[in-house]
Amino acid sequence: MSTNTDRIRTVAVVGASDAGKTTLLEALLHKAGVIDRAGTVEAGTTVADSSPEATRRGISLTTTPVPLTWEHEGRAYALTFLDTPGHEDFSGEVDAALTVADLALVAVSALEGPTVGTRRVWRRCRELGVPRVVVVTKEDKKGADFHAVLDQLRAAFGEHVLPLDAPDADGERFTRVRGTLDSADAEFHDAVVEEIVGSGTDDEQLERYLDGEQLTAAEVERTLAAEVAASEEFPLVVTSATEEVGLGHLLDLVCAVGPSPAVRGSGVLVGGELTRVPADPGGGPLLQVFHTVADQYVGRLSQFKVLSGTVRAGDELVNTSTGHAERLGQLLRMRGAVTEHVDRLEAGEIGAVGRLEDSPTRSLLALPGRPVTLADLGVPAPVYARAVRGRARGDADRLPEALRRMTAEDPSLAVEQRADTGQLVLLGQGDVHLDVVVERLERAHGVRVEVEEVRIAYRETAAGRAEAEGRLKKQSGGHGQFAVIRLRVEPGERGSGLTFLDEIVGGAVPRQYVEAVEKGLVEAMAKGGPRGFPVVDLVVAAVDGKTHSVDSSDMAFRTAASFGLTAALESAGTQVLEPVQNLVVDCPTTAQGDVLADLGGRRGRIHGAEDDAAGHCRITATVPTAELLRYVPQLRALTGGRGTVRMAAGGYEPVAEALVRTAE
Repeated sequence: MSTNTDRIRTVAVVGASDAGKTTLLEALLHKAGVIDRAGTVEAGTTVADSSPEATRRGISLTTTPVPLTWEHEGRAYALTFLDTPGHEDFSGEVDAALTVADLALVAVSALEGPTVGTRRVWRRCRELGVPRVVVVTKEDKKGADFHAVLDQLRAAFGEHVLPLDAPDADGERFTRVRGTLDSADAEFHDAVVEEIVGSGTDDEQLERYLDGEQLTAAEVERTLAAEVAASEEFPLVVTSATEEVGLGHLLDLVCAVGPSPAVRGSGVLVGGELTRVPADPGGGPLLQVFHTVADQYVGRLSQFKVLSGTVRAGDELVNTSTGHAERLGQLLRMRGAVTEHVDRLEAGEIGAVGRLEDSPTRSLLALPGRPVTLADLGVPAPVYARAVRGRARGDADRLPEALRRMTAEDPSLAVEQRADTGQLVLLGQGDVHLDVVVERLERAHGVRVEVEEVRIAYRETAAGRAEAEGRLKKQSGGHGQFAVIRLRVEPGERGSGLTFLDEIVGGAVPRQYVEAVEKGLVEAMAKGGPRGFPVVDLVVAAVDGKTHSVDSSDMAFRTAASFGLTAALESAGTQVLEPVQNLVVDCPTTAQGDVLADLGGRRGRIHGAEDDAAGHCRITATVPTAELLRYVPQLRALTGGRGTVRMAAGGYEPVAEALVRTAE
């Protein structure tokens, strides 16, 4: 029998790299009696990070469910924590967790305070409407400074960050916390209680407080719960995972003020309108697949949240986007890599099922005829690319299907088969992201690949204006081939493709053959110009020509047009074009000079650089794609891991003459 819906919590643990999220979860599992001994990231023995790729790097790479039971005020609560990566390359995993979370714990190190990574996850929580609790970690470490971190958090996120407890001391002397809702706390009590009661909707409680009545911590906590659910207040607690200080208070707080799925519900689209689905175990079954993993022992597992209803093995549901019917196999509850069979799962619970045929991450499963879909969250745009090819023929044969499965598991990964360069290109969030993809291809799918540098898709266009004649005259018995077409060729507007003009007068070339000329030009441009690159952005006018009553044909004029274009481009000369990207770079102001100098060295054109009062800078620039193949790791090195970049295709621009030989 599952826990009542109002005592269920799904909690995403988010934050920057090195904030101590996985270590915190390990300590919570030990505190709750789930494990006998807490593992460590360094030894690769934590529950959440069990994959070889994660243990080798010492970082979280995927969203991992970590359930536990905690008793609060005599009632058992079912808490499922979702461990998430802090590395920027895996921001898609954070989104996956937040889409099903009732609450987010934002981990902030007492040593570093809020970083760019903290701001990034805070912004995403706000955009997705996820309530937040701030957890200050590593308070027992040398150099910890609680008051400085609190000031930084309030400067970054506002005065609604409320310290619900405070350390007795910083650093190694930290052995306990004191609750600020307790009237004995002289430092924070009055300010915190006044903020909570003053922001609440309980007028009777506010009047009692203003009359000088001493409110109990439980009363204030109930008011705070409503404010947390509405993302109006953000409680802050202090912990040490290694010393296991403050963990009980944190678990109590999640139970007391964290909103349940019964309070939160879930947002779906019905007829394009956002609609709230109540987490009712008796309602129609509705599942959201939020994560998919390929397990080397169990196979492909789809992790899901039951948004509504109750599900059992053998139930048949339908993918609401594709209409594909899915029969649920054995239902599982996962704790890291460990799975437990369960008979059923109810609204609000997290589970997993194997072998869904056509329901990738971000799918909804419901009874037939239920017209619901998920809102578009916006997949992070790729910022890094690598080309791959199978090491052997068997690898090459299996590679497309393996990548199809991996893109279904990971929406932040994309694959392109580029006709212009002949390469199969992986597009992701950074070098670590794609390194992990390559490793998983071999471990989980048995496909070995060679990694290649991405070749740049150069183009060429006319350097000037020229006229030329294309002539085809062949006679080999029977009908021959005859076509003459005179063309005028000149550069077109960037991005215009082919602009074709029919300037033939007097019917020298019939209309049907003029259409064939245009087709021949399109084919010839795709085959390439004098320098071997596809030709773009031309204005081509057909000005005159000749036909033969018997030997002229569409094919003859298509061929003649190709000859004429080649001759005109050779006469006019061509300009090689290279693809460029429009960049938005966010970095600390202290790194602005280094970032600008680096972009300049990459032949970038700087459009603007704006600073804000919080010490951050936003730079906009246009940079050749060829200069950005390894930009993401370099940016992180320049900014101490605090710089981020967004890229968008910016079209094509001429290559400087000094680089033309390189381009060829």
